[in-house]
Amino acid sequence: MPGRPSASRRTVLRGAVVTPVAGLGLAACGPGGGTSAPATPTAPVDLGAESEVPKGGAKLYRDHNVVVSRDASGALKAFSTICTHAGCPINKLQGTTVVCPCHGSEFDATTGKVVRSPATEALASLPVRAEGGKIVAGPGA
Repeated sequence: MPGRPSASRRTVLRGAVVTPVAGLGLAACGPGGGTSAPATPTAPVDLGAESEVPKGGAKLYRDHNVVVSRDASGALKAFSTICTHAGCPINKLQGTTVVCPCHGSEFDATTGKVVRSPATEALASLPVRAEGGKIVAGPGA
C-alpha cells in the first residue's frame, strides 16, 4: 500500500522485546502468582509439632498455604495464606505479619485482618486443633 509507512526494523525489534516481558508481568499478577503451590487444605492436614508455634507467635506452613498463630493463653488460630486481593500464595512471615509477594498486602496472622492494602478482605479462617502434640488444620479439624 503506497500511502502507508512500514514499521522500521527498530520498532519491530522493540515490540518483540517488550511483549514477552509484559506477559511475564501479567502472569505474576495472576491468581497463581507464577507458582504451583497447592490450594488451602480441603481436608485435615497434620502440620507438625504443636511446640513449633510459640505463645504470642506464628508459623507459616508454605506447603499447605496455612499460617497458625498462638495467643498468650495458648489458643491456636489458623488462616489460609491465599491473598484475598489477587489469589497469590503468601510466602513470607515477619513476626506475626504475613506478607504477599505479588502486591505487598499484609495480614495479621493472629486475626487474619488486613494491615496493609491493596487487599481489603481478611484471610479466610480455618479450623485448627492440637491433637497428640501435633497441629491439625483444615476442614474437619
